[in-house]
Order: sequence, then C-alpha cells, then structure tokens
Amino acid sequence: MIDPVRVRYRVIQFFETLSAPLRRVDVAYAARHLSAPLLTLFKSMSRAEQHHGIAVCKALEVQGAVTPALLTAALLHDVGKTVIRPRLWDRVLVVLAEFFSAGQAARWGRGDPRGWRRGFVVRSQHAVWGAALAERAGADPETVVLIRRHHDPPGDNAILARLQAIDDGWISGYD
Repeated sequence: MIDPVRVRYRVIQFFETLSAPLRRVDVAYAARHLSAPLLTLFKSMSRAEQHHGIAVCKALEVQGAVTPALLTAALLHDVGKTVIRPRLWDRVLVVLAEFFSAGQAARWGRGDPRGWRRGFVVRSQHAVWGAALAERAGADPETVVLIRRHHDPPGDNAILARLQAIDDGWISGYD
C-alpha cells in the first residue's frame, strides 16, 4: 500500500536536495555541537547532507533532546556519504527500488560500489563508513554507535529510535 506521507516526504527531500547548493549552511549552529575535528568532518559533507543533519538536530532539540551524543550523531549520521558521494539519480533509483522491493535493493547493496549498484552500496554501507570517520575524528563511543546503527532496528535503544524517527520523517522547516 502506498503511504502518502512517505511519498510526500520523498518528494520534498528530492527538491530540498536540488535547492541545497543555493541555501546557506548554518555552520555556526553545527560548531556549537561539534569539536573542531568533528566540525571539519561536517564541513566535508555535501550541502544537502549538512542541511539535513542540521534539520534533524534542530528537530530533536525542539523535542527537548539535550544528549550530546544524540545531537552530534544527528549532525553527522550521513557523513559516510563523503566516502562515495551518491549522485541524485543514485538516490532516486535506490528510493524507487526500496519502495518496490526492499529485499532486492538490500541485495544490490552488497559488493563493490560500481555501475548502477553504486547507490545501493552507498545506501547500505554509509553508516559503517561514517562511524569509522567519526571515531577517527574523536567522536565519543555512543555517537559512533548511533551513526553506525542509524538504519538498524533500534531494539531497546530509545536514543537510536529517537534519531531514526526524526531522520525517517525529516521535512524541511528547521533550517
């Protein structure tokens, strides 16, 4: 069954990505939450990912979140996409494949990030890549776990569930 809320979210996300290069990034906001090495990592992200990270972080703050690890992970959860930057058409292909056959999309995410599978591999591996980058830049262990697991089932991890709820339902308006 088609979820109209999810479709709306993806359409807005598409246009947010297209317009990101035209909008200023509030680096000062990110700097309030990140150490100098983590801020450097944040600045290495695409503008679209920076806007997204700030929006997720601000949405969590609006909900009363104050946990430093959660707010840091919100800003950096997609930093793994700096390892191999997904192209817009990669993103569209992955979203469509996940909509029609999530299992097949997951299988395509295994292996080398080459050719038409590139976006699927980035989708499946960026959390692990990002956790490694954050750890090397000095992020605390809880932040690293949140980044690594931000697409995994949360189990009984309420902080991870909170990050995922905002990340999965992100709509602009917080930046």
